Amino acid sequence: MGVYCEVGHPNLKKGLYSMRVLVACEESQRVCIAFRERGHEAYSCDVLDCSGGHPEWHIKDDVLRHLDGWDLIIAHPPCTYLTTTGNKWFKPEYRDRFPNRVKQRDDAICFFMALVNAPCPRIAVENPVGIMSSVYRKPNQYIQPFWFGDAERKRTGLWLKNLPLLVPTDMVEPKIYYCSSGATEPNWHMDTMKLPKEERSRARSKTFPGIAKAMAEQWGDYVERSIKGELA
Repeated sequence: MGVYCEVGHPNLKKGLYSMRVLVACEESQRVCIAFRERGHEAYSCDVLDCSGGHPEWHIKDDVLRHLDGWDLIIAHPPCTYLTTTGNKWFKPEYRDRFPNRVKQRDDAICFFMALVNAPCPRIAVENPVGIMSSVYRKPNQYIQPFWFGDAERKRTGLWLKNLPLLVPTDMVEPKIYYCSSGATEPNWHMDTMKLPKEERSRARSKTFPGIAKAMAEQWGDYVERSIKGELA
């Protein structure tokens, strides 16, 4: 395992450097733990208690208060008001039912952009297909869980700053649920339908294990090499 050392510390030359990683808006700790397993000083941050079993690696607070001092930030801002799947709730016929929907979306956009513009040299922000592609810019890439060994389909965008695209590691066939109407749904989406609303939302926000591992391996190694190069 590595140890954290300040910039310029002689341990860098001994290969003991462990970068500091903040995983924003993550209560599951899947990405945090994946980086910890590779020797990095990683912390999850969320307004919720963590469910990953490591509260000592969790910052329970508004992440906007904790954006300084990291080598890498990976952010998972809530997508409720940003994703295209929720667009129907903005239609005029739902205005009385959801009178604050426009403001909630505006607030979500501002939060997303605060993470994009965090004072960190390397940032990844993930979100499903949604409004950020038009109000900000298109993501650098879209990824799928079944590219990384998890047999599920969930198209997710990655907005990257000074990070490489993720390379697929284990292509598998995704599981698909076929509805009686002829439509198809991802298997994970149908499996979570039976959960209470709050639990369902939390379950659907979890990063798939294969993606978390790929982030830790590929971005972790890339950033560590970059930092060593900058300090050589």
